[in-house]
Amino acid sequence: MKTLVLTAHPDLSKSQINRQWFDALASAPGVTTRDLSRIGGPTMTFDLEIEQALLLAHERIVFQFPFYWYSAPPVLKAWMDQTLGNGFAYGPGGDKLKGRELVILVSTGGPADSYHAGGYNNFSMDELLKPFQQTALLAGMTYLRPFVFHGMAVADAKRIEASVSEMLTHITNPELDPKVKLSRLLKEIEENSGEVETAA
Repeated sequence: MKTLVLTAHPDLSKSQINRQWFDALASAPGVTTRDLSRIGGPTMTFDLEIEQALLLAHERIVFQFPFYWYSAPPVLKAWMDQTLGNGFAYGPGGDKLKGRELVILVSTGGPADSYHAGGYNNFSMDELLKPFQQTALLAGMTYLRPFVFHGMAVADAKRIEASVSEMLTHITNPELDPKVKLSRLLKEIEENSGEVETAA
């Protein structure tokens, strides 16, 4: 499975966690990484043909970003506006991304318990990430469980370092899609059932 990671961080060189994630993903087999702020420059302008060709060349798409005002930094929105156009990602003939997967990889400043009903931020991350889920659904993509690192405001180096391997396991897991995992489990059950009948 080929994975495309689109990283939206204003300045990766100053990042505490997203830079480490980016570097680890860049070294992972089958993974292509792109720093959208560097590629788009100050005007956040992208080459439509290049960006769309990259999307078509990968099965799993990852949006990586720090959580800014309950969304992503503006460079990701600029990339989406320019790349996921009518006739490509939606509308008549806009089925080019159908069957691909979308995973959100995000870091938050606040702790996990602040992202719940009654918490400081009132809503869960699943609720706050709904616009990305709907984007995937509109484009015919499969929206997969996000990887969220909470509490960057108080995280120490040890916890950040530990997140790297956890993140890699999540992002590169071929069974992140529950349908894929279920298919394997059903096959195993069927094979084991056959063995039991033979033994009987």
